[in-house]
Amino acid sequence: MNRGFGSDNHSGISPEILEAIGKANTVHALAYGEDEYTVALEKEIKRHFGQQATIYPVFNGTGANVLCIDAMLRSHNAVICAETAHINVDECGAPQRITGAKLLTVATPDGKLTPEMIKQHLHGIGFQHHSQPRVVSVAQSTELGTLYTLKELKTLSDFVHANNMLLHIDGARLANAAVALGCTFRQMTTDIGADAVSFGGTKNGLMMGESVVLLNPALNEDFLYRRKQAMQLCSKMRFVSAQFLAYLENDLWRRNAEHSNAMAQLLYQQVKDLPGLEIMYPVQVNAVFAKLPHEVWTKLLEHYFFYDWDEAENVVRWMCSFDTQKEDILQFVECLKGILNDYNNKK
Repeated sequence: MNRGFGSDNHSGISPEILEAIGKANTVHALAYGEDEYTVALEKEIKRHFGQQATIYPVFNGTGANVLCIDAMLRSHNAVICAETAHINVDECGAPQRITGAKLLTVATPDGKLTPEMIKQHLHGIGFQHHSQPRVVSVAQSTELGTLYTLKELKTLSDFVHANNMLLHIDGARLANAAVALGCTFRQMTTDIGADAVSFGGTKNGLMMGESVVLLNPALNEDFLYRRKQAMQLCSKMRFVSAQFLAYLENDLWRRNAEHSNAMAQLLYQQVKDLPGLEIMYPVQVNAVFAKLPHEVWTKLLEHYFFYDWDEAENVVRWMCSFDTQKEDILQFVECLKGILNDYNNKK
């Protein structure tokens, strides 16, 4: 099977991560986060996010998102997010079911929220018949592969806090965003005023496991119990923590993200001028969204796996991973060119 472009979840595990798991497997260790790896990770996360940061390893990204939100509100509150947000589209209603809170969605042209867009939901404050907005959730990078600048994040954060709300960042691809912006994790989260971050690694070389990083110290209250109730407390937590340690200590996160971003840029450069193909959004991280004829992309699916993002509009998504190779890109593009040429010659 050809190496596909369906998702950065489809890639394997970084060798450094496998090695770290193997080392953690040679000894017995205390369970439920009392192990030496998790203790070391707590120190490492403060180096990357600031001294006020606290990390809570969990099983998956949905768990991280739901727990962040759960720590930030009560069931009569609401979360404002983009229509395309993962918490709205791809989590099977988990945020609503677990927290009881309502999602208030906003249509965006590029997956990014602005204060002006959020204002439409800031009504009925103090009115007992309306869910009360409490959290604004943004993804960095967004589900459309676009990025908030640091200035945009700071402006958004200031607006959120001025309206008595809290800011959550879905950072499933936070590493790709940091590399693209040339900044640190701290500059993109703590320094702009974020309250909580879903910090991911599975899409960038980890085997499994994500994390909640709380930046607002007030959110730590009772969080251990919330994590347990949400069934996100790992017994052998050292195997998740060891992965994040290997990911953070020697900048593996940066090397992997630099590579996947570079592969997406290569793909973009190779296809952007092809007749009959339109790039839908700026290619800023490791995703390329393209619009092309239905007959073309469905034929291409016979050779390479990827997802149709909007079948009605014939928009597809091509994702690059830390292990995507230049040869993978060039072979994919040759296959695409052949199918496009056949289609154009028939017209």
